[in-house]
Amino acid sequence: ELGKGTTFKVLFPGSKNALQSNRPKKASAASSWKGSGSVLVVDDEESVRNVTKMILEKTGFTVLTATDGRHGVEVFKAHKDVICAVLVDMTMPYMDGAEAFREFRKIQPQIPVILSSGYNEQDAREQFAEKGLSGFIQKPFQMRALVDVFRQVLSAQPPRA
Repeated sequence: ELGKGTTFKVLFPGSKNALQSNRPKKASAASSWKGSGSVLVVDDEESVRNVTKMILEKTGFTVLTATDGRHGVEVFKAHKDVICAVLVDMTMPYMDGAEAFREFRKIQPQIPVILSSGYNEQDAREQFAEKGLSGFIQKPFQMRALVDVFRQVLSAQPPRA
């Protein structure tokens, strides 16, 4: 009513799911899985590098970082004997993810390379068709998705000598 205000009543149906959500959840495969070894994270966005590094270190990895594709190739060359996987952004200055991917594979043909991008997975994978891309994660990603992609990729790889 004019001058008295408005009252809204919103009624939501009851749900058993709401009661179940208060219970402690079982540990997921992603949260219980632990990685090991060194991984290289190549991304031109500092915040993405820092968060990704924190997540992967919490998962058990030693993390090396690089600010662009060219820097990533330099770091990879210097540490190729200990790096077990690479996470590379698709769009970066100086050398993009596709070019860096080719360089990583020239240096070590079997290295698992995971692509990260804001583009959708189908578009990104088309650029790497039949080139042996190991995995893909779309930005922005959550901790569980990042750990899942590393778990899937590294579980499919034979142990390194």
